[in-house]
Amino acid sequence: MSNQPLPPNPVPQSELVALQPGAVVSRTLVKAAGGTVTAFAFDTGEALSEHSAPFDAIVLGVEGTAEVTISGAPHGVSAGDILLLPANKPHALRATTPFKMILVMIKA
Repeated sequence: MSNQPLPPNPVPQSELVALQPGAVVSRTLVKAAGGTVTAFAFDTGEALSEHSAPFDAIVLGVEGTAEVTISGAPHGVSAGDILLLPANKPHALRATTPFKMILVMIKA
């Protein structure tokens, strides 16, 4: 996991974090009292197990596809899609192809 801040120049979203075979990779881009912004890369079949968080979060699809389940309801997420993960609702994610996303957690 890398925690390097964003450079001062524009960066393609797809280059924020690299895919690794058989792994989930994350990179914290912003960490502040009001929330976090994290880039993730998932190899096909990699997943985040069901959990909940006390804050709303937004998934921004960057490339590839994933299935995100919220309170048992499946949602397909692709590049260019945005999906709200409501606070205190159980959610999980499984990459159906190599998948990259940006997760914005809103704490305040």
